[in-house]
Amino acid sequence: MSLIGQSVTVLGGGIGGLAAARALALRGAQVRVLEQAPQITEVGAGLQISPNGVAVLRALGLEQAVIASAPRGQAVQLRDYRGASVLRMALPTGAARGYYLMHRADLIDILADGAREAGVELVLGAKVSEISCDKAGPAHLRFADGRAETPDLLIGADGINSVLRPALNGAAKPFFTGQVAWRAIVPTQTERDPVPTVYMGPGCHLVSYPLRDRRLMNIVAVQERDEWAAEGWTNADDPANLRAAFSEFAPEVQTLLARVDSVKIWGLFRHSVASRWHNDHAALLGDAAHPTLPFMAQGANMALEDAWVLADALANGADIPTGLAAYQARRHLRAAKVIAAANANARNYHLSFPPLRAVAHTLLRASNRFAPQAALKRFDWIYQEDVTKS
Repeated sequence: MSLIGQSVTVLGGGIGGLAAARALALRGAQVRVLEQAPQITEVGAGLQISPNGVAVLRALGLEQAVIASAPRGQAVQLRDYRGASVLRMALPTGAARGYYLMHRADLIDILADGAREAGVELVLGAKVSEISCDKAGPAHLRFADGRAETPDLLIGADGINSVLRPALNGAAKPFFTGQVAWRAIVPTQTERDPVPTVYMGPGCHLVSYPLRDRRLMNIVAVQERDEWAAEGWTNADDPANLRAAFSEFAPEVQTLLARVDSVKIWGLFRHSVASRWHNDHAALLGDAAHPTLPFMAQGANMALEDAWVLADALANGADIPTGLAAYQARRHLRAAKVIAAANANARNYHLSFPPLRAVAHTLLRASNRFAPQAALKRFDWIYQEDVTKS
């Protein structure tokens, strides 16, 4: 099916929505992005773009902009929370194709500029409060200001609080995992090596890596606890709570945490993968379809993959319903498998039983000495995937 002249409305101006908008526009579609915020922006946070995500950015013609704005990761290292010897250091398989440590705001800017350059219309301050649709009919949108419209084709890239997902699947009830996460960005005096470091402790872990000119450090810290925290990345917390939770971690961690003057906290909730990603006139994308826990750093990468496959499936389908069905068929199993891997990684990072931790860390040291890449090879199916070649 030719996408030339096809009208597409994308709900959400985040990573997945903007990537999909550019991918569709490059194939000739007339694309409009509806973003509820008054401007396309992103609060401070870091993310890792692994080789599978870089493949999409390259195919979208945006890789050079990424290279100009982000350090290229040289390795990933695992350490005990007390910061002694490195337990493992390796690079994701396929990292020669690119592996970048990005400020989320920089990626949003690159994608927004790319969307505009491709002719996408960005409509800001457009809050959709309700969507209704049936199995075959178009989606009917109602805006917060009372307006209503019915797009020809709607792409719901509106995140974990998607308005489109319940219209297609009914209401869902995510459950609290018993884990909370803090995130912060702090300045440093010197350039840091572009090496994400995971400090693993009993029932908790902390990840740090540099951004931009390598004088900013991104911090994500996760703790298991009974006390519930709200889902979402905009909930402020007292930095003293973060420092108290990780007070037994290595001296270099304490140095970083001492610089934190603003921190966000969110509860980690497990959502099911949507069983229904589309009807004949609408489809879900990214977190709206398959929210993931952050333990494989694949949320942004999965959204980029979705964006490319959606545009490709529509361009090669006989019609819109056929293309949307092919999109879900190509993405559903992979998304579910990546989410399962992330869930398992949380357990690996948080080993609490001392004998089990000792055995696991001994094995990590041995593999780091004799076969540093071997442990990561079990994730080849994630990092080596290139959806632009499928």
